[in-house]
Amino acid sequence: MKNLSYFFVFLFFASCTSNTIFKEPEDLIPRDTMTLLLGDMMIASSAKFIQNKNEQKKVNYMAFIYDKYKIDSLRFQNSNLYYTSKIDLYEEMITDVKKNLEDKKDFYNKISSRKDSIRRDSIKKVGKKLKKLDSIRKEEKILDPNLEEFQIKI
Repeated sequence: MKNLSYFFVFLFFASCTSNTIFKEPEDLIPRDTMTLLLGDMMIASSAKFIQNKNEQKKVNYMAFIYDKYKIDSLRFQNSNLYYTSKIDLYEEMITDVKKNLEDKKDFYNKISSRKDSIRRDSIKKVGKKLKKLDSIRKEEKILDPNLEEFQIKI
């Protein structure tokens, strides 16, 4: 019985060896393309529950991503499996994706703040014009029966 338990312990440790690096698939997506693809997929998956221009929600944008990079889901799955087996390489790719997404976020925040400042400036200009128009009263011509001439009332 003791020998049997040693055998199972040995078998357990022998089965735990790391043999998770897969062969490179024939149609492997290049690393730089895969990085861009992962970034677009993150954007698409986060946009799934946001209402689009047609007021639709829960739209699956992954098909658009596959069309953009001219790949299919099987090719992506094989490439992703290969890259995930190489943890250091995949971690670098995810770090690059995160950096690219932060750069895009900063870029669009700058554009948004410019548009907001232009909008605020135009509202201020219109507000100043309205104040100027409000401060100028229309001249009213009134006929005074005593003077028999027009007086201008301001």
